[in-house]
Amino acid sequence: MQFLITKSYPHKALKTQNKKLCALALSIGALFFSVFPTLTAAQESEIAEVPIESSPIDLTPYTAEYNVLRKGKIHGKATRELEKVDENTYLVRYTSNIKWMIFSDDRKEETTFTLNNDQVHPETYLMERVGTGPDKSYNVVFDKNKKSIVHSEKEYPLTVEWRDDWQDLLSYQTQLRLDIKAGKTQFSYPIIDKDGDERNYAFEVIGTETITLPIGNFETIKVKRVYDNDKRQVFVWFAPSLDYMLVQLFKGKDGVEQFQIQLKSFNNSEISL
Repeated sequence: MQFLITKSYPHKALKTQNKKLCALALSIGALFFSVFPTLTAAQESEIAEVPIESSPIDLTPYTAEYNVLRKGKIHGKATRELEKVDENTYLVRYTSNIKWMIFSDDRKEETTFTLNNDQVHPETYLMERVGTGPDKSYNVVFDKNKKSIVHSEKEYPLTVEWRDDWQDLLSYQTQLRLDIKAGKTQFSYPIIDKDGDERNYAFEVIGTETITLPIGNFETIKVKRVYDNDKRQVFVWFAPSLDYMLVQLFKGKDGVEQFQIQLKSFNNSEISL
């Protein structure tokens, strides 16, 4: 990440560094952020179907480790883990550690969810962040019995209509992986964000691609997030040979790279890389 530091303006440069680091860490923490519109019927009709071999839906516990890069240099690491809590309840944990000069950002996200008929139903979401700048911690509880959503920083339950397909900032990533595994090519998820607001995240499969990672070459399914303009770009690659794991992500703005993450190790009951 390139920052400008001059002798005449040291305080201004350090403040700029801090802002950019925080922006990078926030981007990586949820992997995807920002508001995305639902695809219109016209947009959907223009998207070509990509033939993908469907496979049985399953959630196998795993551990995946990633490098966080910008312009080819490693600035941090991230880990994603899935654990099976009971028969149909799972826990996904995401941690990241980023350091740049005197700045640091360490964060943890956790989502607990049930899986019924290939649909992810979040129960709790937790985020904790420490490092340069203000620390932050909050949680969100999805109560399907009361049909309410409670945010720890809000005095009352959120004023949103209950939906059975609600997702949090981490659970939707598992739903996306399952939907890709099932052969779907267009996706849209209603999400409760960090402020307790309702957002919609939309994606589409744009094809297949062979990519090179630190652990080898992989045939992947390439997915992009759908924006209402071309200023921002997010592309994600999933590898069928690694149980459709997210293996690479690129985030850019105005055609300029902001960061990438790349898988550097993966382990489940059948694969160890």
